[in-house]
Amino acid sequence: MEGIQLSLISREKLEKMASMEKLRMILDNVKEGKIVVLESGLTPEEEAKLIEMTMLEIDHENFVGIEVESYPPKESFFSKLLGRKPGRLTLIGPANRVKTLSKQEDLITALVQLGDG
Repeated sequence: MEGIQLSLISREKLEKMASMEKLRMILDNVKEGKIVVLESGLTPEEEAKLIEMTMLEIDHENFVGIEVESYPPKESFFSKLLGRKPGRLTLIGPANRVKTLSKQEDLITALVQLGDG
């Protein structure tokens, strides 16, 4: 059966993982052609490191890169006061299969292609 495999990863699982362990898991899943959805987003530092790791592993025949989209963070007075980053839903997938069609404050619309598209 042809289809798209999604890995929906909970905030709890992500919080238990070290940063590099989390990034490796994401990149390995995406390299296998899976779409990864994180219940809580990556920090800006983690996102930058993920992009850096991706650039080192690009293979134009098998792995062309990633597409990353996140809801923009919403900061409240209390989150600023407590120094907490608000959670964000993040979508990560192979660049040759995921295309962002639109992104708004609370909605990401993406096209996911079957096969190598």
